[in-house]
Amino acid sequence: MIGEITFGQYYPGSSVLHRADPRIKLITSFWLIVVIFVCKNFFSLGIIALTAIITSLVSRVPMKMILKSLKPIVIILIFTAILNIFYTQGGATYWEWWKIKVTEKGVNTAIFTMIRIISLVVISSILTYTTTPTALTDGLERVLSPLKVFKIKVHTLAMMMTLALRFIPTLIREIERIMNAQKARGADLETGGILQRAKALVPIFIPLMVSSFRRAYELALAMTCRCYTGGEGRTRMKQMKVSFRDIVLILYCTAATAGIIILNIFFEAVI
Repeated sequence: MIGEITFGQYYPGSSVLHRADPRIKLITSFWLIVVIFVCKNFFSLGIIALTAIITSLVSRVPMKMILKSLKPIVIILIFTAILNIFYTQGGATYWEWWKIKVTEKGVNTAIFTMIRIISLVVISSILTYTTTPTALTDGLERVLSPLKVFKIKVHTLAMMMTLALRFIPTLIREIERIMNAQKARGADLETGGILQRAKALVPIFIPLMVSSFRRAYELALAMTCRCYTGGEGRTRMKQMKVSFRDIVLILYCTAATAGIIILNIFFEAVI
């Protein structure tokens, strides 16, 4: 299961989103993430969910790959739903036992929160699926360029964030490899109580930390061998330009935001 996690990977393609300006994709992705938390009812949340679905279809990324990106948050979704169902009270009572009560508002809030989290993950995943590491670094550096006024090394910050994001699939594969090696040596990682499972993870985390430091050293050495000195005086082979497709993407997000705001005004909030 761990090896099937695809978050942070790039999926090669030639869709409209693949060819869009990385700066615009970063801005619109952050824009939609903020708008997700503006939704107050199921009608406005339906627009953001529809936006996530349409974006996924336009990206031409296989739906199976997008669904795999949701696997890491299954436990979070279940835990959040349970908390909202049993701790949010209001409306008609569906089930009651002793001091435990399941109400209409609790169920609605649980469903609302789950859809919100799923939309958040899908939109974030589409950004990494359709943007190469180089383009993501350049776009992030351009977007954060105003911070240079405060003497912040924007290029270094963008490089660190991109490398951290792109190391997620590598670390996942490393965890799977270490777990398989430990199982082959007779380690029991799937049975026992919580404390026993926690102790069983120690032989996994120690080799993982060693491997991570080794990979970081090898990456630093490779960048040094290629005469990487940071952003000062660095030129780019491909220049980013805003095109018609980028303007359409901005108008698309604007229309979704306007619809959400209107629906928030005319319909009652869920939470």
